[in-house]
Amino acid sequence: MKGQSALILGAAAALIIAVFAVINVDGVEVNYIFGTAEWPLILVILGSVLMGAVITGSLGIIKVYRLQQEIKHLKQGKSGNKEKQNSTSSEAAAETKNKDRKNSSSPE
Repeated sequence: MKGQSALILGAAAALIIAVFAVINVDGVEVNYIFGTAEWPLILVILGSVLMGAVITGSLGIIKVYRLQQEIKHLKQGKSGNKEKQNSTSSEAAAETKNKDRKNSSSPE
């Protein structure tokens, strides 16, 4: 359900941007650091939207990657704790067996 609503909202946003861009087809002057150029406003709008989407997507991918690394790190730490617990419980079981053997072998 969450994926469907995101898809619908994305399609609606794309439609609004497309209509807005098509309405604004006049030429505009774009100032660059090294000069100016005349571009149709539709290309300026669509280019700006595309750059925003790329930047947002890149930041999202970086965040997901960092979270995956954190999960991996936490899982490794957790498995290390389990190994310590297993070795500790094995040692405790061995000590208990040794005590039981000593108690059962000593005559009363």
